[in-house]
Amino acid sequence: MPLVIAAIRLAALQKLASIFIFSHDSLAVGEDGPTHQPVEQLETLRTTPGIDVYRPADQNETLAAWKAIAKTTNRPTALVTSRQKLPVLRETKDAPVERGAYIVSSAKKDLPDAILIASGSELHLALEAKRELEKEGYDLSVVSMPSMEAFQRQSEEYQASVLPKQVVNRLSIEMASSLAWGRYTGIFGKNLAVDTFGKSGKANDVIDDYGFNLAHISRMVKKMIDENKNLQIVK
Repeated sequence: MPLVIAAIRLAALQKLASIFIFSHDSLAVGEDGPTHQPVEQLETLRTTPGIDVYRPADQNETLAAWKAIAKTTNRPTALVTSRQKLPVLRETKDAPVERGAYIVSSAKKDLPDAILIASGSELHLALEAKRELEKEGYDLSVVSMPSMEAFQRQSEEYQASVLPKQVVNRLSIEMASSLAWGRYTGIFGKNLAVDTFGKSGKANDVIDDYGFNLAHISRMVKKMIDENKNLQIVK
């Protein structure tokens, strides 16, 4: 990994349109254990200046990411894919991945009760969580964020349309370090992340042990909404 990072850093310094492909991107590596579960590598890539990082959620977003990469001429790109089988989501068809983030499932109201923000393999879990919480009367939107770097290049108006400033109830969902997510969840939001090394075990058991399941996400969202219910938000 150090040699790869050195190559990426040099490519970024020289503004070379190189493509670096990473896989096996999360706790879902399972039995290979903490030595093989790259909980810190996404943040290593994201904190390297001058590189775009794309972590697509499914086949649709992967294709869209490749199209964005093909247009990139002045910086390197890292494409980060998952090991496990993932569903192809109907919501990601014709997804504007080149914009870095977009609303993949809208709330019914103009301002949702909360926003779920996810990347990669966790997007389908966020969509499932929204459907479950809707049964209890909560109105949520789900944002897919395959590339933070691309999103930061968008206009303030676009960023605000995806993440309205008035909505402070925001939960990020990603099986990696929480370091970069505070920019998007804010001081009143929450991050479902992995800030320790992983564990060895069956992939589904490890994922569940770290709280990446519907029950835990539902509890986090409800608690967050309850904690913030008396906040006075300046529009």
